[in-house]
Amino acid sequence: MEALVGMINDLIWSQALIYLCLGTGLFFTIATRFMQLRHFKDMIKLMFEGKSSEAGVSSFQALTLALSGRVGTGNIAGVATAIAFGGPGAVFWMWLIAFLGSGSAFVEAALGQVYKTKQEGQFRGGPAYYIEKGLKIKWYAVLFAFVTVIATGVLLPGVQANSIAAGLENAFGINTSLTGVLLVGFLAAIIFGGVKRIASVAQVVVPFMALGYILVALIIVVVNIGQLPGIISLIFTSAFGTDAAFGGIIGAAISWGVKRGIYSNEAGQGTAPHAAAAAEVSHPAKQGLVQAFSVYIDTLFVCSATAFMILITGMYNVHPDGVAPIVNNLGDIKPGPMYTQQAVESVLPGFGAPFVAIALLFFAFTTIMAYYYMAETNLAYLNRTVKRVWSEHLLKVALLIVVFYGSIKTADLAWGLGDIGVGSMAWLNIIAILLLTKPALKILRDYEDQKKEGKDPVFDPVKLGIKDADFWEKEYKQHEATVSKSSGRSVSS
Repeated sequence: MEALVGMINDLIWSQALIYLCLGTGLFFTIATRFMQLRHFKDMIKLMFEGKSSEAGVSSFQALTLALSGRVGTGNIAGVATAIAFGGPGAVFWMWLIAFLGSGSAFVEAALGQVYKTKQEGQFRGGPAYYIEKGLKIKWYAVLFAFVTVIATGVLLPGVQANSIAAGLENAFGINTSLTGVLLVGFLAAIIFGGVKRIASVAQVVVPFMALGYILVALIIVVVNIGQLPGIISLIFTSAFGTDAAFGGIIGAAISWGVKRGIYSNEAGQGTAPHAAAAAEVSHPAKQGLVQAFSVYIDTLFVCSATAFMILITGMYNVHPDGVAPIVNNLGDIKPGPMYTQQAVESVLPGFGAPFVAIALLFFAFTTIMAYYYMAETNLAYLNRTVKRVWSEHLLKVALLIVVFYGSIKTADLAWGLGDIGVGSMAWLNIIAILLLTKPALKILRDYEDQKKEGKDPVFDPVKLGIKDADFWEKEYKQHEATVSKSSGRSVSS
C-alpha cells in the first residue's frame, strides 16, 4: 500500500508541480503589481470589517475558518519533515512560496466570492463554482468537486488525526485508539451543527492557539538569542547551496520547502476559496485581501515559529532520500511533532512535550473541521438538484471513520495520502485560476479605483463585464435601490 501511495505521489508531485506553484505565484505577484505589499494595511483593516448575516459569516469568521484549514499539522510536523528531508534551506523556500502564494490566494479567494451562490439559505462557493461559471467547463468543475470531496473528506483528515495521536502518545502516553475515539466524539458534535457552528468554534480557537504558540516560540528564541544570526545565515546559505554541509541537496530544499509550504498555507490549492465565499462583504477584493494575509499568518508567523524553535535548539536530523545523514542530532526519532517537542523540552523541561501536543491538538482539530466544510460544500455543488441529506450523513460518517483510522495508522501512509490529496487539488485549481486571470485582475482594479475615489468599494459585475455572477447582480441592484431611496431619488426599473 505504501509503495503504491509513494509511486502516485512521485507522479503528482513531480518537478512540474513545484515549478507550476512557484511560477503561478510569481505571475500573480507581478500581474497584481505586488498586491501583497501595496495593500498590506488594507489586509489588516479588512479583517475586522463586515458582519455576519443569516446567509454568510463575517470577514473575521471567514478568515479564521480559512486559517483553520491552513494552520494545522503542517505548521508543526510538516515543518519538521521539510527540515529533515530538505535541510534548513527548505525554510527559505517555504517563506518564498508564502510570499508569492499570497498573490494566488488573493485571486482564488476573490473568484470564490464573485461566483458564489446562495443554497438553502447559506453562501456556497469555491473552485467548482468559478470553474463552471467563469470557465464554462462543467466537466472540469465536476472533476474538481469530486476530487475535493475525496481529498478533504477522506485523504487529508487522517494526517491531522495521526499527528494529534502521535503527539498525545509521546507527551501523555495516551493510547492512539482512545485518542481516535475522543476525536470522533468531539468532531461529530461540531460538524453536525453546520457551518455556523464550525465558524463560531474557529473564531475563538484559532487566534488563541496561534498567539500562544508564537509566544512560546519567542521564549525559545530569546533564550538562545546569541545563535539567531547564525541560524538565519544557515537558512539562506542552505537554500542556495552555498553551505558546505547542505550544498548538495539544494534540489531537495526547494522541493520539500515548496511541498510543505503549500501543504501548510494552501495558497493555490483551492481550499481557502470555500471559506472566502462564505463571507458577507461588499466587494470580492475585500475578502481576497483578507485571505492573502492569512497566508502570512500561517507561514511567516506560525511555520517560522516552529522552524526557529527546531533549528536554534539543534533538535533535528537531516536525512534526504538516497543521501547519507547530514545531521543526526536526534538519533532514530522520526520527523514530526517530536522534533518540536524536543526543541521546547530543551529549554522548558517538562513543558515542551505536553504544550506541543496540546497545540497540535487545537491546530489539527480545527483543520479537520475546515476539511469537513470544504467537502460538504463540494458535495452540495455535486447534488444541487437533489436532496442530499443521505449523502451528507454518509460524508460525515466516512470522515469520522477516517479520523479514527488515521489516529492508529502509520505516519508515512497518512502523509502520503495527504500529499496526494493536496497535489491533486493544486493541479486542478492552479490551471483554473490562471485561465481566470482576466476577471481576477478586473476585480482588483475596480477595488483600487473606488478606493482612490474615496468610496467604500461596492461590486457591480455588469459594469466590469463579468457574466454569471448572479448573486452580485442582485446585490448591486439592491444596493442602488437603497442608495436612491435614502437620497430621495426615484428608482427606475
